[in-house]
Amino acid sequence: MQPPDPVEIARQLEALRLEHRDLDDAIARLVMDPICDQLRLSRMKKRKLLLKDSIARLESRMIPDLDA
Repeated sequence: MQPPDPVEIARQLEALRLEHRDLDDAIARLVMDPICDQLRLSRMKKRKLLLKDSIARLESRMIPDLDA
């Protein structure tokens, strides 16, 4: 198994963080709409949580394993 490529992981992290931030903005705008689509809002929030989990997984891959 190859060690993770830090440059590739950093690129993926940046893309996921950007999408997460964009989703956060879109959710905030949708919540302000008095006739917002609750199903769409729910799906966007679920996607945002999945992105957050993906970001956390990639960040943990950036931490080197230490032999005890």
